[in-house]
Amino acid sequence: MFTSEGKKIISTPNAPKAVGPYSQAVRTESLVFTAGQVGFMPASTDLVEGGVEAQARQALTNLKNILEAADSGLNYVVKTTVFLTDMANFAAMNAVYAEFFPENFPARSTIAVLGLPKGALVEIEAVALVASASGE
Repeated sequence: MFTSEGKKIISTPNAPKAVGPYSQAVRTESLVFTAGQVGFMPASTDLVEGGVEAQARQALTNLKNILEAADSGLNYVVKTTVFLTDMANFAAMNAVYAEFFPENFPARSTIAVLGLPKGALVEIEAVALVASASGE
């Protein structure tokens, strides 16, 4: 249900719940804006083991699940922002990212940051179209 402001709060048990005063995502009639996702397992705030590759894979899986809960999906993503604690991890993150976005790439910014929650190595957020609003 949309609020009087024209937005719908998205929450799914298939991604980590918000650990602060924010939503997993907010949807309007035509767009979905996700919160940044790190490599937390959906049932906890424990980071997956295996370094930046495993964390990027889990973060992107969390994004996928949130987008699907909002009547969207990875194929509807128009923009992502990737935050890395070390740009030396760019190639490893990029290889995993390419598994999730093999074609029709969204626009992307990648930013080096000093730190992320719980010592995460990567965080990824997205803006996507709502499937019913995409004209398909």
